[in-house]
Amino acid sequence: VRALRKSGVEVLSLAAIGQGCPDLLCYRADKLFILEVKDGLKFRSQQKLTPHQTKFAKRWPVQVVNSIESALEAVGL
Repeated sequence: VRALRKSGVEVLSLAAIGQGCPDLLCYRADKLFILEVKDGLKFRSQQKLTPHQTKFAKRWPVQVVNSIESALEAVGL
């Protein structure tokens, strides 16, 4: 979140909502981005979406990120 904000991205945490809702709603250059943050230090198998997250991602344009670099790339930086 710090890296996104430092790069000029508006960030709203949605993590407390739960029930498969993605972690971050980001706004940059008149565009909204929905990010699901996974721990990049864990094995790939441990970074999978939960069933609720998968259901949400089928209906919304969710991007899964697991590093600062992938988060910045997801918002076009």
